[in-house]
Amino acid sequence: MSRPSLPSLARAVRARSPRLARFIAAALAAVLVVVPLASCSSKKSGNAEVSSDAIISVNSVEPTTELLPGDIADTAGWKIVTQVFDGLVTFSTSGDLEYDDAESITPNSDATEYTIKLKSGRTFSNGEAVTATSYARAWSYAANAANGQLGAAIFATIKGYDELQDAKGDKNAQLSGLKVVDDTTLDVTLKQPDSSFPYKVGDVAFLPLPSVAYDDMDAFGKAPIGNGPYVLQSWTPDQSIELRRNDKYTGPRNAQNGGISFRVYSDLNTAYADLQSGNLDVLDQIPTSALSTYQSDSTINAYTQNGPAFKSITIPQNLEHFSGQEGALRREAISMAIDRASITSKVMYGSATPATDFLAPTISGYSDKLDTNGVLTYNADKAKQLWAQADAISPWSGTFRIAYNADGDHKQWVDAVANSIKNVLGIDAQGESIATSKDFSTQVNERTIGAAFRSGIQSDYPHPEGYLVQGYDSSSADGKGLNNGDYKSAQFDEYMDEAAKQTDLNESIATYQKAEQLLLTDLPVIPLWYANVNAGSSLQMQDVEFNYMGLLSYYQLTKR
Repeated sequence: MSRPSLPSLARAVRARSPRLARFIAAALAAVLVVVPLASCSSKKSGNAEVSSDAIISVNSVEPTTELLPGDIADTAGWKIVTQVFDGLVTFSTSGDLEYDDAESITPNSDATEYTIKLKSGRTFSNGEAVTATSYARAWSYAANAANGQLGAAIFATIKGYDELQDAKGDKNAQLSGLKVVDDTTLDVTLKQPDSSFPYKVGDVAFLPLPSVAYDDMDAFGKAPIGNGPYVLQSWTPDQSIELRRNDKYTGPRNAQNGGISFRVYSDLNTAYADLQSGNLDVLDQIPTSALSTYQSDSTINAYTQNGPAFKSITIPQNLEHFSGQEGALRREAISMAIDRASITSKVMYGSATPATDFLAPTISGYSDKLDTNGVLTYNADKAKQLWAQADAISPWSGTFRIAYNADGDHKQWVDAVANSIKNVLGIDAQGESIATSKDFSTQVNERTIGAAFRSGIQSDYPHPEGYLVQGYDSSSADGKGLNNGDYKSAQFDEYMDEAAKQTDLNESIATYQKAEQLLLTDLPVIPLWYANVNAGSSLQMQDVEFNYMGLLSYYQLTKR
């Protein structure tokens, strides 16, 4: 199936906005011709025969929420939902934008209106056609505060969003900025310019829903019907989620296997042992205990590469001792008390790279020159001095706690960070273990965690906006996005609004970097490092690829 080429999209906007055309040309990759692959029982890959009907087993943890695109709160849920659903766009392994359900996404001259044309013939797995209404209704449902969706804030720039922010309002109210022209045409009016919109629609919250979802959304979230390369066969809580190939699928991600079995593990070491014994096909995160040896382990295939995951510690704005001038001094002191280079080298065995900004090395706009005041550099003497200044305002009391989920591989690095802080500042600092990812995320989302906590961003779409607006803008606070520390800064919000108006990517990056300079002063989160991809597969696996997020490209997995 062919996709519209980049030159045709650039021509569509050049007459009205040369700058916007340059932005589109810089931001979007040339679109490929995709030929659907024929289904067969096996094929040759090198000298090995692989089965196109093989079920691939992979590791996971229990998703925090039901499987609704607008309510996804963690990577575990993202992995499932993005296999069951397709969206308007997808991204290549290098992060270039490619059309999926969309035939074209055409902006007006100042990026305040977009016309979205859909491909004809796309369907959900129950046979219902994917139409403009499928998208408009799903976006409105997710944006409407009455429906309590965690991804609501990403729709904030669409006209009518503000009118839907009454938690007790009409659950069926629609975004006024969406106009369904016909089955394949959706007009979108924004309340302000947003040049990142063609990228933003790649976020999981922008996925479409079939009409049956609205009959019982809770039931649908437990057994979603999508339009992606897989269908959900079963979900056994705390055990497994089984996906099987969608034989009605006509999109670009044709499954090269018969399905994916997501197995829930509470301990990565157990998962690694299963990988070594051949009882697990792919492990997407190597446990810390094996990082120094896995690349030479003859029982597995090892993988490592740079990834887009930014890791941090969030210190909530309302945490005692961390507001006002006292809080500013303590945040800076804690940041300088963390020996990132030593921890990433000695504890994490080079599996991460110390952070220099709030993005990631694979994202446009990344910089290693923003930290002119050295707040991300280990400096024990300066940290002690800043802590003493904070004590002069209000003496420190209590324990600095860093919360994390025990079913992830976090204990060793959290303990190392806590010990670094403790040794430099002379305070009691320690990790606080919460049993499961689901319990941890629930406490974060409900603002009951009462401590600093591990955090990070791995944006659904590879654009600075996906990290900065989603992580720190006021619109993403209060449970409406990823701003889980509830940081609010009018100056930061102004920078985000300014960047959204700039249709030249280089100009917008300069503005985003001004905003990052402000974050380096306010430190709503303490940047730690960028996580690399460190993964392994059984020797039976033949094709293992990773997507633009550094996560497994499930539809491409094959094994002998």
